[in-house]
Amino acid sequence: MQIKADGQNYAPKGISSPVCGKGEFPVGVIGLDHGHIYGMSNGLTEAGATIDKVYDSNKEKLDEYCRRYPGAKPAASPEEILDDDRIKMIVSASIPSERCDLGLKAMSRGKDYFTDKPPLINLEQLELAKAAVRKYNRKYAVYYSERRHVEAAVYAEKLLSENAIGRVINIMGWGPHRASVSTRPDWFFDKSRYGGILVDIGCHQIEQILIYAGARDAVVEKSRVANYGHKNTPGFEDFGDMMLTCDNGTTAYSRLDWFTPDGLGAWGDGRTLIIGTDGYIEIRKYLDVANDREGDHIYLVNHEGERHIKAAGLIGFPFFGRLIRDCLDRTHTAFDQEIEFKAIELAVKAELSAEKIEG
Repeated sequence: MQIKADGQNYAPKGISSPVCGKGEFPVGVIGLDHGHIYGMSNGLTEAGATIDKVYDSNKEKLDEYCRRYPGAKPAASPEEILDDDRIKMIVSASIPSERCDLGLKAMSRGKDYFTDKPPLINLEQLELAKAAVRKYNRKYAVYYSERRHVEAAVYAEKLLSENAIGRVINIMGWGPHRASVSTRPDWFFDKSRYGGILVDIGCHQIEQILIYAGARDAVVEKSRVANYGHKNTPGFEDFGDMMLTCDNGTTAYSRLDWFTPDGLGAWGDGRTLIIGTDGYIEIRKYLDVANDREGDHIYLVNHEGERHIKAAGLIGFPFFGRLIRDCLDRTHTAFDQEIEFKAIELAVKAELSAEKIEG
C-alpha cells in the first residue's frame, strides 16, 4: 500500500482485473478539478475501461492527466465528449456545485455518469438528478471512496455479511483530513461551491453508515458545524459532526474535520467502529498510528476471540468491475441507486439543519 500524505491527490492502485474486452467500455473524462479523478480513473482502467477522451479548461491539468493515461485524447470541449456516441460513461471530478448539471447532460445523451463525491450540493439538484435517472434510465454513480476504494472497508462488509458481530446496533465514523490550505483552489473555501463540510466529506460517512447498518434511510437527530481555525476564509467549515438514527434502529455518529497534523504519515486517520450484538469491528483505513504506516487494518473482536486482519490484497476493489458490467449489462450489482442518492440527501439535510458553533 502507499503512504498517504496528501488526500486531495491520493489515488489508490489495485490489481488489473478486466471485466470486459479491450475497447469495449470507452469512457470520457470531463473536469479535473479534484485529484480524486486519478483514483476513479485507476479503478476503472484496472477493471478494463478505456479512457478515450478528456477535457478540462486548465491545460496544465489536462496535460498531466494525458501523461498519466497516455491513451487519453484531449478534447476541444465538453460537448465533443458528450456527443460522442462511442463513449458509454462520463467520469468527472469537477467543482462540486457543477457536478449535477454535467450528470444531467450526460444522461440526456444516453450515457451513464460517475462523479466524485459529493455528487451534488443541494436538494434542488437532487430532485433533478433523480428525475433524469428515471427519464433516461441511466446510472448516477458516486465515488464514495472511503468505503469503495479502501480494502479494509470492503472487507468489513464481507465480515458483516458473514454475521461476524451479530446485529449491527451502532456505528461511529471519524473522517479527519489534512487541509493543505496553500494548495487548495478558491472553490474549496466557498460553501456555495463545495456545499459545506457535512455535504463534502460527510456524505462519505453517511453512505458507510447506511451500508454497514443495512439501512435504507435515517433521521438526522443533530448536526453541528464550525470554523475553528480558518478565520481568514469565513465561508469554510473545518469541523462538523452529526448523530443519526437509521430506519432499522441502528444508531450512528460521525465527526469530520480539517485538522490532521503534519506529523501524521497519512492525510487523515480515518476510522470506523461498528458495534454489534456479538462483537465489534474497528477499521483503521489509512495507517495504524505509530505502529504501521500502511493502511487497511481491521480489528475484529467477537465471542471467538480477538483478530487483527491486514486486509490489503485480500479482496481488492470490486466496485469498479461491477460498475462497468452494470453499465454494459444494465444490471444493478455495484450499487443501489436509491441508497446512492439517500446518502447525499441526508448529508444535505444535516448541513441545512446544522447548528453553527462560534468558536
